[in-house]
Amino acid sequence: MSDAPAQAGASQRMVRIAPMLIIAALLIALPFIASAIHMPALTGLATRIAILALAAVSLNLALGYGGLVSFGHAAYYGVGAYAVGILTQAFAESEAVFFGIPGTDQMLITLPVAMVAAALAAAIFGALSLRTSGVQFIMITLAFAQMLFFLFVALKAYGGDDGLILRRRNALPLLDTRRDATFYYICLVLLALWTWLIGRLAHSPFGRTLNGLRQNPRRMAAIGVAAYPHQLAAFVIAGAGAGLAGGLMANFGKFVSPDMLHWTQSGEFLIMVILGGVGTVTGPVIGAAILIVLESVLASWTEHWQIVLGPLLVLIVLIDHKRIATFASSFMRRADG
Repeated sequence: MSDAPAQAGASQRMVRIAPMLIIAALLIALPFIASAIHMPALTGLATRIAILALAAVSLNLALGYGGLVSFGHAAYYGVGAYAVGILTQAFAESEAVFFGIPGTDQMLITLPVAMVAAALAAAIFGALSLRTSGVQFIMITLAFAQMLFFLFVALKAYGGDDGLILRRRNALPLLDTRRDATFYYICLVLLALWTWLIGRLAHSPFGRTLNGLRQNPRRMAAIGVAAYPHQLAAFVIAGAGAGLAGGLMANFGKFVSPDMLHWTQSGEFLIMVILGGVGTVTGPVIGAAILIVLESVLASWTEHWQIVLGPLLVLIVLIDHKRIATFASSFMRRADG
């Protein structure tokens, strides 16, 4: 009789973990499945989903837990991409980047530089933006993003409006990053690690403080919690994650463009978070998958796919809002443990 509760608990844990194990197995096997069914493009599609999901997960820390509706998240995504592009171009042309700093094509250097550059941009913009709130905060983050967009359009040394082409992907010791399957696994591992890190932060005292500031900032201020440093820290971490995603996308497409900093890209990140579930750890990953798959399917049907996608997203939110929210919340509880 004493073993019954333990067995019941073990069975409940298996029920909770089993869907995640199945999904993980499918994601690991995806390149082999794509090759077996003669659809190698599936690996590229999954890689793109993983990269954009990483950016959406980072935005969710600021939006879902901090209540910071940033319309400039693409700025840090683009800064990360350009950091990789500039370093790689300087290496290919045997030139220095800034102040005699040499270029490099080593991913172990370019990706951390992308994260640091994006985090610095987020720290500067966040330090100013967080002195406002509400609509003013949304508009000032949008203004900063557009400012960077036009800055990179004007930088003719790095392609200007035409963008910057990378000759090849950055190198990683012991791995052939030129193979699409290898690069997919790199992105998948980084997405898993970043999602785990954000999950740990969300359930830490820091995450609970952020959540409290989002729900009732006056009460938190009354007990002596300063909102500004916590929100700025969340903003910087979110920017670093977006920079990592931008660096990966630059390697994936071997191309960097000012369009990566445009406000429409920020809108896509917001849609991903909202579709998957605001304030859930793995929700943005699901939202990114839904949005990218919808875009790909509709684009294969018509060149005017945006006209169809917009109303479809509105219908999903309005008609199935309660059912999607119920399903997503129950699934996220299982996924988040």
